[in-house]
Amino acid sequence: MYDFLIDDVEIDQSIEANTTALPPWNILIVDDEQSVHDVTRFALDDVSFEGRDLCFYSALSGKAAKKFLLERDDIAIVLLDVVMETDTEGLNVTKWIREDLKNHLIRIILRTGQPGQAPEKQVIVDYDINDYKNKTELTSQKLFSSVISGIRSYRDLSALNQNRIELKRVIKASSHIFKERYLHEFTNGALNQLTSLLYLEPNAALVNSTGVAALESGQKVKVVAAIGDFQELIGKDPSDSIPEPILDDWLKSTDTSYSIINKNEVIVSFTTDDNHKSLLYLHSHRKITDDAKNLIELFVQNIAIAHENLRLWQEVEATQNEIISMLSGAVETRSKETGNHIIRVSKISELLARKSGLEDDDVYAIKLASPLHDIGKVGIPDYILNKPGKHNAEESEIMKTHSLLGAQVLSDSKRPIIQSGAIIALQHHEKWDGTGYPNGVSGEDIHIFARITGIADVFDALCSKRCYKEAWSIEQTMQEIRSQSGLHFDPALVKLLDENLESVIDIQREHSDPR
Repeated sequence: MYDFLIDDVEIDQSIEANTTALPPWNILIVDDEQSVHDVTRFALDDVSFEGRDLCFYSALSGKAAKKFLLERDDIAIVLLDVVMETDTEGLNVTKWIREDLKNHLIRIILRTGQPGQAPEKQVIVDYDINDYKNKTELTSQKLFSSVISGIRSYRDLSALNQNRIELKRVIKASSHIFKERYLHEFTNGALNQLTSLLYLEPNAALVNSTGVAALESGQKVKVVAAIGDFQELIGKDPSDSIPEPILDDWLKSTDTSYSIINKNEVIVSFTTDDNHKSLLYLHSHRKITDDAKNLIELFVQNIAIAHENLRLWQEVEATQNEIISMLSGAVETRSKETGNHIIRVSKISELLARKSGLEDDDVYAIKLASPLHDIGKVGIPDYILNKPGKHNAEESEIMKTHSLLGAQVLSDSKRPIIQSGAIIALQHHEKWDGTGYPNGVSGEDIHIFARITGIADVFDALCSKRCYKEAWSIEQTMQEIRSQSGLHFDPALVKLLDENLESVIDIQREHSDPR
């Protein structure tokens, strides 16, 4: 049993000796008589429930209780006196907890030494309380029964509430299940649901490998989803979260699936149809019953399906990306520019999109679609496309048609990435002040994808050697871009480019043209 006094917040020494134990059930005693606090603690001394001790906090007034509850959301039970500052102070605090604090999980046990002040039937009907006791009738045994019943009710309601929260995460993630970043959300939400439903401590990790053959050749294994104490280990080696013997047995096992439920841990291995092997490891301070096995295995089967679908989606995505890269690269090669230009434009566009605060889906779209910005150059004659020096007026007009040509090539597709590419191809030569081409649109009427790709394209083009010019220095390039802020370029994007120039230079360095 741990004791806390709200006024001076002194911690009993016993809590320091139990830092590795399960967290206690927190109980708030609210009464203006110190003797009631003392008697309550004495009556419940050495009581525990499901391996967790009771921890008592004391408030000597309704006002003090409200102040305390504003700062804490982990109180299981309030033992609340009715008559304190006023004859109905306890009832006022009850109403405040439910209506103002909107806490419907905490269990409220009203206690009164003056039952005539608040008749039991009226109080039970009018106030959302869980028990009502006359202090003169409240024996040690009855107090024990009320508290344990209240804790059990709080535990069940907390589990249901946690499941509601995690179910929302799962539902939200399910609509995007084929994207890796959402798979983590889906898996973490499901792990939290599982541990909450089984009343387990939420320490769990899901580990994924790239297949039995790859494991035999030393392929790296990583944590792909985790909760509780393991949450910081996502993407890292699982040896810090899973005991070495369990991990070794899993790596060496040739079984397609197996499950082991020990006293305090669950170990489930499964292999998907495309031969990818995964391990679910759950650890709890509480004993895990055999009744949980079917639920855990059902969970694992669903996660296995999600992972398999993810890999299939990634294969489709990789194919789409490769086709886009090949198309864009072919245009760059024809115009005697290196394929690294489109890689750099893609990376710089992705960086600026993320720094602009765009949604993840939009960042992803611009990353894939920006290499298509010059796809319309396939329709420009070679003598114009690769002419050293300046174009004459007629050649310049022909060259400008590549924006419309690119949009026409891509516009028939119903795929979101290709549609984004069509927008970028059409508008990446439009200018903030409306003097660009092909349609002379201005300001925010130019799609943000095109504004971002446009400045990324110009920056990289100025820094690169072309058939008609030598490469400019970073200083010269930025001086030109700054001078065009509000004219050619969106001022906000010029500022972002300036603020993230080091990262942009790193991209150029990493994907520099071969010499």
